Amino acid sequence: MSPIRKIVIFGATGNTGLATVAKAIEKGLEVTAFVRDPSKLSGDLKVSQVISGDVTNPSDVDKAIAGQDGVVIVLGTRNDLGPSTIMSDGTKNIIDSMKNHGVNRVSACLSSFLYWEPEKIPPTMRNVHGDHLKMLDYLKNSGLDWVVLCPPHIDNNPSDKQYVLKKEERVGAVISKFDLGDALVSVLLTNDWLNTKVGIGY
Repeated sequence: MSPIRKIVIFGATGNTGLATVAKAIEKGLEVTAFVRDPSKLSGDLKVSQVISGDVTNPSDVDKAIAGQDGVVIVLGTRNDLGPSTIMSDGTKNIIDSMKNHGVNRVSACLSSFLYWEPEKIPPTMRNVHGDHLKMLDYLKNSGLDWVVLCPPHIDNNPSDKQYVLKKEERVGAVISKFDLGDALVSVLLTNDWLNTKVGIGY
């Protein structure tokens, strides 16, 4: 039985974040949702607590991580593809707080662009990719038990297939947000994927 019972999900009201919250609750975990806007969290999701805050504010992050067993990072920029360090700055704050509170296990959602040759990444995605690279660097050097999921295009379709996970390898061209949410929680509950970038798809 996994020792992970209580988790906090950063980015809980994003497209993938909401699916991740739902899957974590289905698995019987006590979920803290860290959100910028609580009104975007569905009332159907029976989370243990909601913490409103800014991931770039260390004290907000600290309140969310205290007392947790694990962390899921599903940070995004929504439709803003311009230069930004919000995701990597937030990840650094999360890592620092995890160390302060003795929380060791973290999974994070980045992108399958991590497997692409840099010149082949679409120009519109290069700012986000650059911030993902910083996130990866922070996690790799954190000394924590980390897992990075690298999804391809994320769609809203319900899960109708068995998804596949592979270490250090791209898998397929698309993944349902529901399957991605399931995987982000599942890899947190096992030692099988620690300290690796994991491809997901069908």
